[in-house]
Order: sequence, then C-alpha cells, then structure tokens
Amino acid sequence: MAFVPMTVALEAGKVNINKATVPDLVKIKGIGQKYAERIVVYRDKNGPFKMIEDITNVKGIGPKKFEAIKNLITVE
Repeated sequence: MAFVPMTVALEAGKVNINKATVPDLVKIKGIGQKYAERIVVYRDKNGPFKMIEDITNVKGIGPKKFEAIKNLITVE
C-alpha cells in the first residue's frame, strides 16, 4: 500500500493536480517526469486548474492522455 499525503489524496485515491508535486504526479499511470514537470510549470504560471479538463492545456496532454488519466485526477 502506497503512502499518499493527505494534501494530495482527496477522493478514492485521486491526485489533486492543483496541489500535487512532481513526485506525486509521476505516480499517476501514464504521467512521467516530463509531463509532471510541465503540469507544475503550467499551474505555477497560469494558476490552479478550474476543472480536470484544463490539464489538456498542458503541452503533450491531448484527448487520448486525458481519457487515460481523467479518473485518476481531481482539482478539489
């Protein structure tokens, strides 16, 4: 069983993409180091994601990647 900080795990093991660090994000299946870094940089530059679909604004995360991770992420 993996330890997930309470600031990240909010519902059913989902990762809060507004609070997650790079190490937290790489734990999401399909998100590697580069994607995780891009997510954090995007969030720092543009502010928090308002809905999970906003993650598709991050370079390299298109519809296919979003479909693969949408049930693993949250913004609340």
